[in-house]
Amino acid sequence: MSSLARPLKGCRSPALRGSATVPGDKSISHRALILGGLALGETRITGLLEAEDVLNTAESVRAFGAQVVRQGPGAWKVSGTGVGGWRRPEDVLDFGNSGTGSRLVMGAMATTPVTAVFTGDSSLRQRPMGRVLEPLKLYGAEYDARPGGLMPVTLTGAGAAMPADYLVPMASAQVKSAMLLAALNAPGRSRISQKTLTRDHTEKMLAAFGAAITVEPLADGGEAITITGEAELKGISVAVPRDPSSAAFPLVAALIVPDSEILLNDVLLNPRRTGLFETLREMGASLDIVNVRDSGGEQIGDVKIRASALRGVEVPPERVPDMIDEFPILAVAAAFAEGSTIMRGLEELRVKESDRLAAIVAGLRANGVGVEELDDGMVVQGCGQGGVPGAGTVATALDHRIAMSFLVMGLAARAAVTVDDSTMIATSFPEFESLMSGLGAVFEPA
Repeated sequence: MSSLARPLKGCRSPALRGSATVPGDKSISHRALILGGLALGETRITGLLEAEDVLNTAESVRAFGAQVVRQGPGAWKVSGTGVGGWRRPEDVLDFGNSGTGSRLVMGAMATTPVTAVFTGDSSLRQRPMGRVLEPLKLYGAEYDARPGGLMPVTLTGAGAAMPADYLVPMASAQVKSAMLLAALNAPGRSRISQKTLTRDHTEKMLAAFGAAITVEPLADGGEAITITGEAELKGISVAVPRDPSSAAFPLVAALIVPDSEILLNDVLLNPRRTGLFETLREMGASLDIVNVRDSGGEQIGDVKIRASALRGVEVPPERVPDMIDEFPILAVAAAFAEGSTIMRGLEELRVKESDRLAAIVAGLRANGVGVEELDDGMVVQGCGQGGVPGAGTVATALDHRIAMSFLVMGLAARAAVTVDDSTMIATSFPEFESLMSGLGAVFEPA
């Protein structure tokens, strides 16, 4: 915890009521800026998430020579250099807390013959970059890093790039996306395969920007993505839908605070992002999706939630990639359920902004919730409605999702829940406190 930390308490709250619009989707915001920076002509983005992670990506794209201009709230214009046109940045690229931004930009520059230095905050400097950097060597890129592939990383793009054929060994949309972005400036066809389906925003946006890309299902349930390099991307207009990962916090709050009923507007409904919705419904949540419509190749809709009596379930491991960022807040929902909730296949949580799995377990225990930590997951012993004791202090380890999840717990626990720092929430959801307070949530300085 830094000396500038801002501890905060989530306090027992009255029924949450009203409608709200959560910020733009973080995954799509990163990709819109990066692909806009690689395209020819102008890319106009509306609804961009203006949080620290995304703003750091915008600054990095600007450092590589693209023009990136904010024109109003959520409205940005990017004038790109064309694929292969990025120049060497004049300074170190600081990505703050963003694993997504840093790894995707590494891929985007890996087949252009320039050198850049990547760093971040103390949390990001402990996150494994070798999982991206090693496969990028297949294209001819080279790198130097701290032992274990840790930042700071000096990456030199390939002078004579080669196409790649690579099977992503873990369920990681970041690794897959970095390899796809690198393929854009490699001659010929590159083939990136994955055994487990992960979020497909990069594939959809590459097609929208004009890349020659095909997706082929594999017999074992995975898929192979083929992309033709030396691509010429053209700027487009991108309307960023609302982030389902951010929507998860007011959504679960409304489920666990008695008599609540809220509506969340314009939420992204990509089926590879809605595993939490499916799981909560299995737990007995009153969760309805209305006004479904298409926006820029993605489906969006309004999500209506009412307070519900939840029951424990076993989450199918194959669903994990569709809700990888939502397990902290699902664990909070599970704490208010009757019976046990079993979650396995969560190894990826060990290498998020923190060892997110250990942080969840510690936070639950600090607030009187029984939980068994497994190597690849956890079993949460639900306390039932209103049965979570609370009164604990949670070590957030600079993890925004841990902070928001346990603040939500405090809204329905018997006693307030304190998080040791709330400043990092700005990396993904700067409006969290004001939006939640507008629905009736009570937060107090700790």
